[in-house]
Amino acid sequence: MKIEIISIPKIEDRRGNLSVIEKALIPFEMKRVYYLYDVPSAAERGGHSHIKQQEFLVALSGSFDVILNDGREEKKVTLNKPFEGLLIKNGIWRELKNFSSGSVCLVVASDVFDEEDYIRDFEEYLNTKDNVL
Repeated sequence: MKIEIISIPKIEDRRGNLSVIEKALIPFEMKRVYYLYDVPSAAERGGHSHIKQQEFLVALSGSFDVILNDGREEKKVTLNKPFEGLLIKNGIWRELKNFSSGSVCLVVASDVFDEEDYIRDFEEYLNTKDNVL
């Protein structure tokens, strides 16, 4: 599966910790950054795949599960450390679930928003995956 947990450098200080995401850390040029917050614990986000875009997800606060599927295998990754991120390359179906109270999910994306890059129906994803991705 085209995913990877990447450690984000953590600079510890008695005044608090600092972590930095720079160009050399992730294997794509950052073109968009957004974040999810105030997500109700029973709500789900994601529910799509990207044809070209790659994403890097970080739990800045709290925790949530990322359910990943490549059409052959399903895997759950729990993000709960602000110094670790999940790299999701293109062609992977993702769903975000089980948000803890106060959680914040940072997403660094390889491209600007383009609705044409999304596959939002899981059956369509399974049927077109090998032809499109």
